[in-house]
Amino acid sequence: MKLYDGGRAPNPRRVRVFLAEKGISIPLEPVDIGAMQHKSEAFTAVNPLQRLPALVLDDGTIFTESIAICRYFEALQPEPALFGRGAKEIALVEMWQRRVELNLMAAIQAVFRHLHPSMKELEKPQVPAWAEANKPRVDAFLALLDRELADRPFIAGETYSVADITGLVAVDFMKPAKLALPPECANVARWHADVSSRPSAKA
Repeated sequence: MKLYDGGRAPNPRRVRVFLAEKGISIPLEPVDIGAMQHKSEAFTAVNPLQRLPALVLDDGTIFTESIAICRYFEALQPEPALFGRGAKEIALVEMWQRRVELNLMAAIQAVFRHLHPSMKELEKPQVPAWAEANKPRVDAFLALLDRELADRPFIAGETYSVADITGLVAVDFMKPAKLALPPECANVARWHADVSSRPSAKA
């Protein structure tokens, strides 16, 4: 088993944080996105979509979506439960994981991919207007999240979950996207400080 890893990119980091929370260590195969290694013939044979991360099992099975990879390890090692326990909590974690992924992480990535000079060769064409259109979407979702976090410690409830991992990675990715957390989002700032202090956040 080995995990093809993309370094500082958000989705590979999600898997590394998840594995760190589980206390699972597996061999990593670095893929240099800046050097376009993910476009190589060798990696394209692993993932025709040329995206990271990718998990290759000993029997040759390949998983190429970060949450699918996390679910695989959740099933192998259920504790600590990062996708929730019981029908209600599992549904809440799923709901918030998707909300954060689609409304925050994707919007931040759009800003980065369509404005940052380093993405010029990777995002063709860059559409600066699309980046600008996503900036208010980031702020709007952060405002919603701030209201939600007023009365609970974690995004999906009382327990740290994969939704918090996606949120942590998304908020951290605001820096390279040249976005700032609005000062009025004090609850998000408190939550971010808390989840950033976990050892897994360094993964």
